[in-house]
Amino acid sequence: MTEPSEDAERAGPEPAAEPPEPAPRPGADAPGLLRFSTEGRRAPGLFVVGWLLSIIGLGLVGVALLAAGGPVAAILWLAGLLGLAVGLALLAGSQTVERQAAGLPYGGPSPVLVFVLVVVAAQLVGYAVGVPLAAAGISPSRPVGDLLAVAVQAAVFLGVVRLVVVGPGALSWSELGLRGGPRAIAAGLAGGALFAGPVILVTSVVGLAAIAIAGATPPSPLPPTGTPTGLVLHLLAGGLIAPIYEEVLFRGVALSAWLRSVDARTAIVRSSLLFVVAHLLFLGGETAGEAVAMAFVAAVVRLPVSLALGWLYVRTGTLWASIGLHMTFNAVLIALGESAGGVPPA
Repeated sequence: MTEPSEDAERAGPEPAAEPPEPAPRPGADAPGLLRFSTEGRRAPGLFVVGWLLSIIGLGLVGVALLAAGGPVAAILWLAGLLGLAVGLALLAGSQTVERQAAGLPYGGPSPVLVFVLVVVAAQLVGYAVGVPLAAAGISPSRPVGDLLAVAVQAAVFLGVVRLVVVGPGALSWSELGLRGGPRAIAAGLAGGALFAGPVILVTSVVGLAAIAIAGATPPSPLPPTGTPTGLVLHLLAGGLIAPIYEEVLFRGVALSAWLRSVDARTAIVRSSLLFVVAHLLFLGGETAGEAVAMAFVAAVVRLPVSLALGWLYVRTGTLWASIGLHMTFNAVLIALGESAGGVPPA
């Protein structure tokens, strides 16, 4: 055996390696948007400018609403919407930076923030499209106008998702559930469509009960046209286009994001409530009581299908199944509405 050298004996034993520092707890260093401080933020500029533009934009919108109308009010309204949209987009970016740096399971903006941004951007783009048409004296028929409005909303919904969710890497299109080849897509759409019958039955029963309780019937977003052409245009709008972009936002983004932080049941309920709220925003009435009654019916009617859409997405793991259910649900109700009226499409 080799004896230790004299130098080694003088040097003594090697010092023990220091234990590694504990890894930071995920989310511990992710300051929220309601913590009004730049300390510890990775992107303080996004946070500060985002809030400033949002507050200024909201103020301009409020002034425009209080004004008596006219060109000045219209300019203030558009400027406010623009400032609010840019501010919300910057806040979404700030939240994404902080969450990704903290290693959260979902490193993107809150689904509620994305939804609010979509609503504001849709209003802004709607005015940008509608004002030139009105100035040119172009007044499309109701079915054509509905199809144009849905197409604009589709561009806004998908554009916002691309900008603040997919672009920064929070969720990919595949992680939203838009994956698979033609066969998988067809199978998902067909499989989802099979659930439309039971969901329509439950929705009809619940809807009739809600109408009997509230004594009010909310108007359909795509009312009967009385013409074959109008029916086809409404089927394109409500039975084909709208289900795609709505499912991308409410199931693909919202439900996927919440599934990474809470259990499946809670995530489904949250995304379903957000879906219901989206369909109540611009619902009104001649009186406050009538508005409340119609909002109650509209919410109750859409809750079963929204829960079914969320359950189907979680169960299958593909967005095509929920899109198939949503498409069939809307198409059947639009077709029935042309003949006898009934439950409004989702």
